[in-house]
Amino acid sequence: QVQVVESGGGLVQAGGSLRLSCAASGSLFSRSTMGWYRQAPGKQRDLVAQITSTGIIKYADSVKGRFTISRDNTKNTVYLQMFSLKPEDTAVYYCNAARSTGPVYSYWGQGTQVTVSS
Repeated sequence: QVQVVESGGGLVQAGGSLRLSCAASGSLFSRSTMGWYRQAPGKQRDLVAQITSTGIIKYADSVKGRFTISRDNTKNTVYLQMFSLKPEDTAVYYCNAARSTGPVYSYWGQGTQVTVSS
């Protein structure tokens, strides 16, 4: 079992920065692919960035060059540093811990709101 808790959301002006944190409990963190997703009102939940257990990173095209994902396995925490924020980045950001091979699992946090004002 992995419990996932996000923090760090808030209100920021366009062009500003925020850093989101996701703390995951349990011994499976280091073996998990950690992902940040976001969901704006009326839209589907989309992948923003993910980092595998071996450090392979993937970003959505819309955030490349502005967002940075990182993980600290000693703290069971994954971060999303967001720069040059835009109003269209406004969404609830969710953290996910997942693994697609034995054991298979996917755990979600409760989400944290990010609002970017123009």
